[in-house]
Amino acid sequence: MTDRLVLYPGSFDPVTLGHLDILARACRLFDRVCVLVAASGKPGMWPVARRVELIERSLGDLRCEVDSFEGLLVDEVRRRGAVAVVRGLRSAGDYEHEWSLHGVNRRMLDGFETLWLPARPEFAAVSSTLVRDVARHRGPLADLVPPPVVAAFEAEWSA
Repeated sequence: MTDRLVLYPGSFDPVTLGHLDILARACRLFDRVCVLVAASGKPGMWPVARRVELIERSLGDLRCEVDSFEGLLVDEVRRRGAVAVVRGLRSAGDYEHEWSLHGVNRRMLDGFETLWLPARPEFAAVSSTLVRDVARHRGPLADLVPPPVVAAFEAEWSA
């Protein structure tokens, strides 16, 4: 029997409670889940290694792999033998963007599959961009990100 691996890619800059909710749900659906932190793309607030570390420290009981990648997602799907990619959707705008990405990925890799999981209502407004804005103004983060991320921001504030 082969393990069904799904990849959960993103910038995770920083990882939010919404990300962890999608991850927990993916872990219930697949044998193996690998969170993939994108090293290329838009510049991040924290280096990739720090984002990987914060995700690992935020997993709690979730059993999954965490890694980073550069380049095309389809190349990682091929290399790792993943059966699908999981993505969270917070709004119709997310869906339109994700649908376009799926279409391009499918053209590059026949059989490419994306599983979209809708955000739970309490996380639908939470984005990494919003978290960074709240953090810049030293606002309350406990309802937006896991405790290790709160601690990382607080350490930066006190430095």
